[in-house]
Amino acid sequence: AAEMIGSTTQAFETTVEYLKTRVQFDQPIGAFQALQHRAAELLGEIELARSAVWAALAAIDAGDADVPRYTSLAKALAGKAFRRTAQEMVQLHGGIGMTDEHDSGLYLKRAHVADMTFGNVSFHRDRFAKLAGI
Repeated sequence: AAEMIGSTTQAFETTVEYLKTRVQFDQPIGAFQALQHRAAELLGEIELARSAVWAALAAIDAGDADVPRYTSLAKALAGKAFRRTAQEMVQLHGGIGMTDEHDSGLYLKRAHVADMTFGNVSFHRDRFAKLAGI
């Protein structure tokens, strides 16, 4: 999950930089409110996942009995954030995001592989619910 957060953060930062530099209609596309909202929603999702990863790491360090619950929550949130960020990266980069010339396709592929490694989002969401007694 921690690796996924690192990749998610890099994908997000790359996308935000593109939004600041790509000019359309004589202004950066990041000035358009619709794109600002998409970026803000992504940032919220990323930070929520980051907090879950930190909580899982703290539980591991403390030898907490709830480590399985924390790790499932972290994996589920990090997987969801990474996949969504990679998908938005492709969309927000426009045409270049669909080409092999840009790294956005690599992030999307990595998000799919990371999701399937050690259980996907659905598996960990269900596992968390079971462990939390929900």
